[in-house]
Amino acid sequence: MSHTPHELAEEFPEFVEKMSDLKQSDAHFAKLADEYHDVNRQVHRAETNVEPMSEQAEVELRKQRSSLKDEIYSMLNA
Repeated sequence: MSHTPHELAEEFPEFVEKMSDLKQSDAHFAKLADEYHDVNRQVHRAETNVEPMSEQAEVELRKQRSSLKDEIYSMLNA
């Protein structure tokens, strides 16, 4: 398990400018990015035991983060 935050700019450094543009021009993308940020923060806090949670809850959050990341990546490649 990694204790490194998975920020979108770190995950997709080649799309930093496009992400910034989409956040301003596409409400759906902005919502996805905000949701990813919130879920990612929850995962990171659980991994570092700042906010401990059950293993199952942590796994579900990771799945949600992965799904959001996939959708974001699809939009960036469109």
